[in-house]
Amino acid sequence: MRSKWNLGSIGLKTATIFGFLFIHIPILIIIMYAFSTDEKTFQFPLPGFTTKWFGVAWERNDIWEAIILSSQVALISTFIAILLGTLASLAVYRSQFFGKEIISFLVILPIALPGIVTGISLRSAMSLFGIPFSTWTIVIAHATFCIVTVYNNVLARLRRSSHSMVEASMDLGANPWQTFRFVILPNIATALLAGGMLSFALSFDEVIVTTFTAGQQSTVPIWMLTEFIRPRQRPVTNVVAVFVILVTTIPILVAYYLTKEDDGRKK
Repeated sequence: MRSKWNLGSIGLKTATIFGFLFIHIPILIIIMYAFSTDEKTFQFPLPGFTTKWFGVAWERNDIWEAIILSSQVALISTFIAILLGTLASLAVYRSQFFGKEIISFLVILPIALPGIVTGISLRSAMSLFGIPFSTWTIVIAHATFCIVTVYNNVLARLRRSSHSMVEASMDLGANPWQTFRFVILPNIATALLAGGMLSFALSFDEVIVTTFTAGQQSTVPIWMLTEFIRPRQRPVTNVVAVFVILVTTIPILVAYYLTKEDDGRKK
């Protein structure tokens, strides 16, 4: 019996290791080829190591324009997501009304649908209402699914919080704004920050929905998709990919540790 258990444990560990490698080896390859001296192909082993592509990328105005646009879109979308996601989570948590679960489902739906479906539907709606494609159409598109991350984080935190604190605040004479500011907001602060960081990372590297709503503009993912098919641009594209990995990974890690530390304090 013990031998069968050991074999099962070894099999599980082996499968886990292979799964981990399957997910992360492609990322390591991208990082590795950002330092390759080869300009056109993916040779292995690398013909040589160099950092010149980082200098080339630094001097490219089109890359900076894409980074600035992606950053602007991500920041504005995150702000909208924090505002609307928090209000929606508070409304769903406190109120009892017919169709509450349907409303909650509709809030989550944009991120549950395939990106191409969301992109086509948003583009069709914008074309129907005659909205010209611009930075703001990208912001609107990204905000639709960024709201979900904030909504889920805040709602989960509210469900773990004691409502007696809110009732005590109201009994002591605090108005709704004071109760929100001094009681509710401190309890959901880390959830808001985590949701905001996840929203920023999600918006910054989104490509499918952006393709349908960007018009002639290029965010970083669209720029990468366009340049990667050009053989001589692959090293620079790999450098930008390394930058995107850092920009999206750091907020996710911070959000993870914020929620993890808060869960530890709750226990």
